[in-house]
Amino acid sequence: MAEFLLKYADSRGQIHQQVAEAASAQELRERLTGQGYLVYWIRPRASVESLARGWRRPKRINLEKFLIFNQQFVTLIRAGLPILKALDLLSGRATDPRLARWIQAVRDEVRNGALLSEAFRRQGVFPPIYISSILAGEKSGSLTEVLDRYISYQKLALAVRKKLLVSLIYPSFLVFLVCCLIVFLVTYVVPNFAQLYESMQAELPRITQILIAVGTTARAYVVAGFLVLVAALAAFRLWAMRESSQETLDRLKLKLPLAGEIWIKYQVAQLARILSTLLVGGIPLVQALETAGESLGSGLLRKALAHAQKLVREGQPLSGALRSTGLFPELATDMIEVGESTGALPSMLSSVAEFYEDDVSTRLTAALSLIEPAIMIGMGVFVAFVLVALYLPIFSLADTLR
Repeated sequence: MAEFLLKYADSRGQIHQQVAEAASAQELRERLTGQGYLVYWIRPRASVESLARGWRRPKRINLEKFLIFNQQFVTLIRAGLPILKALDLLSGRATDPRLARWIQAVRDEVRNGALLSEAFRRQGVFPPIYISSILAGEKSGSLTEVLDRYISYQKLALAVRKKLLVSLIYPSFLVFLVCCLIVFLVTYVVPNFAQLYESMQAELPRITQILIAVGTTARAYVVAGFLVLVAALAAFRLWAMRESSQETLDRLKLKLPLAGEIWIKYQVAQLARILSTLLVGGIPLVQALETAGESLGSGLLRKALAHAQKLVREGQPLSGALRSTGLFPELATDMIEVGESTGALPSMLSSVAEFYEDDVSTRLTAALSLIEPAIMIGMGVFVAFVLVALYLPIFSLADTLR
């Protein structure tokens, strides 16, 4: 069965775009025509994606609005509303236009006979853990319970992410102000003093000559330097989007003195939280590892998890498979080993996630408490250097006049 991207109109005149499976485009067209739809065009999905992949940014979903959708979806299903009717209501009330279009596409897929999990999967934007959770709920007949667990997971994940972002706002703002101050001093203040000293024909100390040379050069090339910086950042972003580049960047992150340890612990906390949610929802361990790998944002950890998945499929325990990658902290693998031996792996994974989330928060707070004074001290030293270098000739002239 191949996948096709199609555009058609229903009996009410509404136009839809979606992905559907069929043996051929002709078979899909005949099937839709037989159902009373007016088909505009049908294209193989692979060819469309290959043309768009080079210039189109990957589609991303707003997780906060997606959380609201799931809370409303569970409420409607629990109230006895059919899934198709619930999707119909929510697609018309979604505050995010993109999310509304994707929910409408899911509704159309379900109306045409697709499973709910398959309908969400075909959109290509919804998290893999969400699709696997719905699939488990469909097989076990407990869709609302599975969605409740996913909502709990999503709330915790968003809370941890917001906490980290809030912690980084002030240092980032401080670094931005320091950079602006340095650029202002070097490109505006220093050249003005250079003109003053040139008109006075004063003999300048060596330190002042160096600072003025740097300032006048920077002022002449400030626009070109800004453009080069923007171009370098854009080139770096394009390079970082490659899978091999992401793995290289992840290895560099691991080697950072303090940030590397915080980064790997945050990734382990995410992995443990995802695995715990999937296992509690009834997903087998091997499939849970595959879904967790797709949900992680680190290429290096995805590769390590694929290796661990292969070992688990061959019969090795999860703790040993993760330990063999050499990336996961020893305490995490020890806790997972205890969970496996006691038959309480999902709850132990949840404990691992909570432990490392708290540890990341504590270490990040401690690191930022050291970074902020270091930034202030660095800025003070630089400003003092500029002031001394600029005003030293004035003091020399005052001594000469005496």
